[in-house]
Amino acid sequence: MAKGSPAGKAGGRLRLLRTTAFKLAAVYLAVFTIFAAFLIFYIAKNTTQLLTTQLAEAVDQETRELARQYEVGGLSRVARIIDRHSRQPGASLYLVTDPNGDIIVGNVAAVPPEVLARPDSDLHPIPYRRLEEDTSADHVALVRVFALPGGFRLLVGRDIGERQRFVAIIRQALILTVGLMVVLGLASWLFVSRRVLKRIDSISATSRQIMTGDLSGRLEVTGTGDEFDRLALSLNTMLARIEALMIGLKQVSDNIAHDLKTPLTRMRNRVEAALAHPDDGGREALVTTLEDADQLIRTFNALLMIARTEAGSSGLAFGEIDGSAVVADVVELYEPLAEDAGVSLSADLPDEPVMLYGNRELLSQALANLVDNAVKHAGEVVEDAHVTIELTRVKEGVELSVADNGPGIPEADRPRVIERFVRLDESRTRPGFGLGLALVAAVTKLHHGELRLEDAAPGLRAVLALPNERALTDDAKSSEAKDQAAAAVSGGGKGA
Repeated sequence: MAKGSPAGKAGGRLRLLRTTAFKLAAVYLAVFTIFAAFLIFYIAKNTTQLLTTQLAEAVDQETRELARQYEVGGLSRVARIIDRHSRQPGASLYLVTDPNGDIIVGNVAAVPPEVLARPDSDLHPIPYRRLEEDTSADHVALVRVFALPGGFRLLVGRDIGERQRFVAIIRQALILTVGLMVVLGLASWLFVSRRVLKRIDSISATSRQIMTGDLSGRLEVTGTGDEFDRLALSLNTMLARIEALMIGLKQVSDNIAHDLKTPLTRMRNRVEAALAHPDDGGREALVTTLEDADQLIRTFNALLMIARTEAGSSGLAFGEIDGSAVVADVVELYEPLAEDAGVSLSADLPDEPVMLYGNRELLSQALANLVDNAVKHAGEVVEDAHVTIELTRVKEGVELSVADNGPGIPEADRPRVIERFVRLDESRTRPGFGLGLALVAAVTKLHHGELRLEDAAPGLRAVLALPNERALTDDAKSSEAKDQAAAAVSGGGKGA
């Protein structure tokens, strides 16, 4: 369907009518219209009543004054006063008639005969025509008629033309106000609906793009800082995290397929050879196959350990531990291995214990991985190789470092080597699957710390920067930290 076709335009209008903005605008418009109409009606009604009351009081006051003048000077005195008042401009009306209904004095040319026939009545509106007017146009006045001795009638009143004009102005103001509110409401609804609908369409288009498998799509951020921008920023952060996880999952899958294919193929070939020649070194083939199987098991244990550490799904508890004791244990464990590799292993520890907050098994495993990598890489390249473990207290917390004088890692490759299954090209011939530093990075992140790879000139210096205990949040120190530990550390470090 073409966008500019009548059906397309009708569909667009229906979409606007179904939006929440239209429904809210309609509700607000109805509420404010009713409120405005009620307010104007209330003001008009009370103002009209006030004017009517003032007119009635003025008529009553004049009536009392004329009655007093009648008592003093009779009908002639009242007639002279009315004649004088009738010549003055204004809204006051006066009329004196004889028993036959003929006008004696006053400024009223004609009134309905039945009005004069009901003397001493309440104040009520009547049509009338002024004496000096040539036209036959009738006006409306509030009048009161009194009976005088001898059958004479006295009419006193006030023209209510001003009150009628005021009511007309109020009625016109009501119509204009309601009309203006309707126009402004429709305009604001149209603007808001189109703006909101545009943002919703943008979100829908991005969602469809993501559903097709393209995770690079992001929601539009206009920079206004409104709720749509805040939502877009949050969703974009989530999408970036999902994209990174999916890319990491793809890389891990590719690396597993690439790095585990060779040992599995070797195992299969040895088993086929042993089956084909059962009497020719079959036991040696099985022993070698068993070693490869153990290596694969350690690899998958390391992967499982990294995954659980990153997800925080184990139950090992955090607490106060002595960093010096952790370093001493690792040095004692790796001294024989370092001696066999011709590497000098030493530790630089402070005189007093350095307490830190964390999980002893995980930190020991991370430190062991760093020492293992340093011993292997330095011992194979440098004749006078040495590895130094240093534990220092800094302002932000504790730094645990492992430095060697080996070949080191180029600065451009340092961010990459902490990813799973990443090994530099020159290390492809060495045993392992590139999981050691990935595990160290996961443990460091779990402890809210930072893993830094620095140049030791020569060699590499790996630093575990761990924060103070008071720098950790209460959640990290209690429920969350207790749930965020690593899996069993057996077989997860060496050779990974």
